[in-house]
Amino acid sequence: MNLSAAIGAYERHLRVERGYSPQTVRAYRADLTALAEFVQGKGVTSPDGLTLDLYRDWLWEGSQRGLAKATLARRSASARGFSAWWARAATGDAAAAGAVGGGSAGPGGDLPVDAAARLRAPKADKTLPRVITREQMDGILEQLAGRAQDGDPGALRDVAVIELLYAAGIRVSELTGLDVDDVDLDRLTVRVVGKGSKERVVPFGVPALRAIRAWLDGGRSRFAVTASGPALFLGTRGARLGSRAVYQLVAGLLADVPGRGPSGPHALRHTAATHLLDGGADLRAVQELLGHASLGTTQIYTHVSTERLKEAYRIAHPRA
Repeated sequence: MNLSAAIGAYERHLRVERGYSPQTVRAYRADLTALAEFVQGKGVTSPDGLTLDLYRDWLWEGSQRGLAKATLARRSASARGFSAWWARAATGDAAAAGAVGGGSAGPGGDLPVDAAARLRAPKADKTLPRVITREQMDGILEQLAGRAQDGDPGALRDVAVIELLYAAGIRVSELTGLDVDDVDLDRLTVRVVGKGSKERVVPFGVPALRAIRAWLDGGRSRFAVTASGPALFLGTRGARLGSRAVYQLVAGLLADVPGRGPSGPHALRHTAATHLLDGGADLRAVQELLGHASLGTTQIYTHVSTERLKEAYRIAHPRA
């Protein structure tokens, strides 16, 4: 099997068997396509020809072109995942071999090995994501509420989108994937499907409830068409609202808000987690809310404000 076909089979494996999100699958595909183009220039056209040195040369070439550490780390993860999958497939692993139509031995009849098992990449710089203050969030929500006073369906939708992103701390892909039946207005919870197709139920508050009801009662029906299906949030043409539209909405709202860092929906997710911690929420509860498999991820992701640290010090330390 040539390298391009193997990458296609691996993409299907990630999508169908592993349940990865479309965004993650696209990122892996782009990384591996770049790898294939790099090694083709060195005469390698089959996954059996990939070696640890080739993988390292590919990452080194990317670093020389000035790729960010985070990008190199992702490329390394993409390569390790593909290499491990191919080693299993080519040695006859039932699940992987089914995806590629059978295994194959490596050059010279040797069983293939996981060439990228020892591949490493520079650790990504750990920078704190952007956090919106409570006062800034209040201003954003008041601004949105003012736009929706005349009942404009787009404005009603935008209020519901921002309220839910902030209230539940969900990912943009989780938000855009919501159907109407995923929201329980009586229990104030929303059922989302996160990374790895893992489902969780997340609570939200009364302001988000009011915004969602206003959108359902006075906005959604004005955008809905036959092809809209059960999607909760719709664009002006009746299709399911896309991630790009949500990014544009959030970026526009944060454009004039002081602060550094990304201005996309993830800023609202991080802000929600930070405000929960500042209010005294347990770290485990925040982990469950965000859908993190590891508590360590939550510890890195969330930001404990200086004010909260000072308050804890004042209360706990005898010399405060």
